[in-house]
Amino acid sequence: MSEQKPKRRRETPEEKLERLTQIERELWAQGAPSIAGIDEVGRGPLAGPVVTACVSIPRDRLVLGVDDSKKLSEKRREAIYEQLVAAADYCRTCFVGPEVIDEINILNATKRAMETCGAEFRGLFLIDAVQGLHLPGEVRPIVHGDALSYMIGAASIVAKVTRDRYMVELDAKYPMYGFARNKGYGTAEHIAALKKYGPCPEHRRSFIGHFVEVDG
Repeated sequence: MSEQKPKRRRETPEEKLERLTQIERELWAQGAPSIAGIDEVGRGPLAGPVVTACVSIPRDRLVLGVDDSKKLSEKRREAIYEQLVAAADYCRTCFVGPEVIDEINILNATKRAMETCGAEFRGLFLIDAVQGLHLPGEVRPIVHGDALSYMIGAASIVAKVTRDRYMVELDAKYPMYGFARNKGYGTAEHIAALKKYGPCPEHRRSFIGHFVEVDG
């Protein structure tokens, strides 16, 4: 009879905060005055903007529960979003829409959005993976940063909630695509609607050529 492995103890919110702020605490100890995280959401969808957020939370106002936004439920993201906005010294989002994405490609559109949302912050920037950004301070890209850095995780939540709310608004304008449910990603329902109704102005022409004919 095989032995059952003991259940792993669940991490407490305080322990998670300790783990996710390790990078920030090391930087604060080295004298970094202000630290902001930048992250994006919406690089993969067939429709809607790419949205970035730049967020800086003072060390004495850190919010419990922050994590990579993909690991949190919608209800939890919404609740933490409100706390982050209230606690932040700096919190700015930026949208870059489908026309620009089609013109300069999604990576360059993401970089443009990141540079815009961080343009007025003065301090050190922690970025989720993206390199080559021009920002007014030291920039440190971190692979899988939204799961390793508190500030990047906070930015991922702000960007995700902001974009999701926008896609819900689009759903009221273009109800046939189910944007409130799929947020513009290429689900079977969304692709079927795209083939039936054709694209709307929010669709990225450079993304949908595999499914429908695109002008130009």
